[in-house]
Amino acid sequence: MIVDVSKKILIVGLGLLGGSYARTLKRYGFHISAITKEQSSIDYALEENIIDEGSTELDEKIIKDADLVIFALYPHVFVEWIERNQSLLKSGALITDVTGVKGSIVYKIQSILRPDVEFIAAHPMAGREVSGVENSTDKMFVGANYIVTPTKKNTPDAIRTCMELGRLLGFSNVTTLSPEEHDEMIGFLSQLTHCIAIALMTCNDRENMEKFTGDSFRDLTRIARINDVMWSELFVENKDVLLSQMDIFIDKFNELKKMLETEDVDGMRKMMRHSTERRMLFDKK
Repeated sequence: MIVDVSKKILIVGLGLLGGSYARTLKRYGFHISAITKEQSSIDYALEENIIDEGSTELDEKIIKDADLVIFALYPHVFVEWIERNQSLLKSGALITDVTGVKGSIVYKIQSILRPDVEFIAAHPMAGREVSGVENSTDKMFVGANYIVTPTKKNTPDAIRTCMELGRLLGFSNVTTLSPEEHDEMIGFLSQLTHCIAIALMTCNDRENMEKFTGDSFRDLTRIARINDVMWSELFVENKDVLLSQMDIFIDKFNELKKMLETEDVDGMRKMMRHSTERRMLFDKK
């Protein structure tokens, strides 16, 4: 489906991710439309040739024309949109998303969605510490990971299309996980890391520390510049998994603390060597 540039793509939510999807897909010649809250976002996207048309209203023609609809919304807003507006979607349309949690929304949406419309969930593992379509870029996804989370309700064609979408966007690694596997993995790799950055950034409020820091602190706390509305929702939606990962981290941190208290240098060095070996696996080639 996606290779046919005559197919029309609608992006609902024209922010950083939605804008980056639009910029990249527009290069291939797809007709890109958008629906978003701010008129200024539509105006900017039209002026910069990021989209072909857009609206801040539920434009029935734009929605009905779309063969593929990409929802770049907060999880609860995505669910509400489907509950209220799915009647506007074209029969045979394929919809996907960018949300960072899956278990709490995928099955819910698939259970309420019309049988002639299919939802195949995906998560682009990429972002920036800024927001808005004006900060979007067609280079954001290059070298990043893209996770498709199919269920038994998904057809092979929809899964293939969604994976091809990831490759078109420039992701270097396109994989599949179940919604449950996704949430467990993301609980550790993304949500826990944000929790650590938040805690580290707020545990010492001494003034003027920014005048003395080095790159190590900046690198470790880069993601502490955070969208509190979105991330608090993601944390709650994946609460059980995240709490479990936090407990594991606290246990390991206390293990390191105990080594320091007892001056167990051999233990600390062994842990550091393990850390170094593991970190090399995450270096981008």
